[in-house]
Amino acid sequence: MISTDAPLPPRLGSLTFHGPLSEERAGRLVRRIVDSGPADVLDIGCGWGELLLRILDAAPGAKGTGVDINAEDLARGRALAAERGLADRVTFAEESARGSERGPVDAVLCLGSSQALCDPELPYDPAEVLRELRRLVRPGGLVVLGEGFWERTPTEAELAGMWPGASTGDHLPLGAIVDLAIAAGFRPAWIETASRDEWEDFESGYRYDTELWLAAHPDHPLAAETRERVDRQRSGWLNGYRNVLGIAYLTLVATV
Repeated sequence: MISTDAPLPPRLGSLTFHGPLSEERAGRLVRRIVDSGPADVLDIGCGWGELLLRILDAAPGAKGTGVDINAEDLARGRALAAERGLADRVTFAEESARGSERGPVDAVLCLGSSQALCDPELPYDPAEVLRELRRLVRPGGLVVLGEGFWERTPTEAELAGMWPGASTGDHLPLGAIVDLAIAAGFRPAWIETASRDEWEDFESGYRYDTELWLAAHPDHPLAAETRERVDRQRSGWLNGYRNVLGIAYLTLVATV
């Protein structure tokens, strides 16, 4: 008899960060923010706010706010904050970041979430993202932006293997993004990009718990739907954007 009450795998339970970010790089990003002496930190599209919580832990005088529209991730963030004794210094708000009035602050994080600052009815506009980030940070403050870029122009076959409707216009080259940051009122204090190891750890970790669950529950009523979803995600990476799509981590300082 097929069991229908087997628990589903925890969502993203094997990920520390929701992106291709190593412990070593995260530590460097945290130190740069902390060394700037922020009183307040805003995390756009925070998820469970792991990097935000690490900054607050290392900067006892700072307070933080994370905004996201995923209630499950926010609940995970609140639980982590309570475990680390940070609940009185951080707020996790379930709200849209578009047009946010939570700035200006001393430091802003926006890692893989810049679409949250754009009009969803219009094509994605990185220039608008950077203008919004500049609005949300005080002069002299820091922004850490995690932004996708093309390592090289993808082929038609690679585009066909990515997400539905993928096109070369979905991302810019890295140099063009940095130029837009300067035009928006920033100086690029540090430019770095995710390594292949970081990508592989993220992509595998993203599906790890689900793959184990599928192996143990092949006949579960939700197995076929879950299998189709993770197979599509994995194929999009391996047959589409692997070694084509990059993630840049830009530490930007707002000009006075």
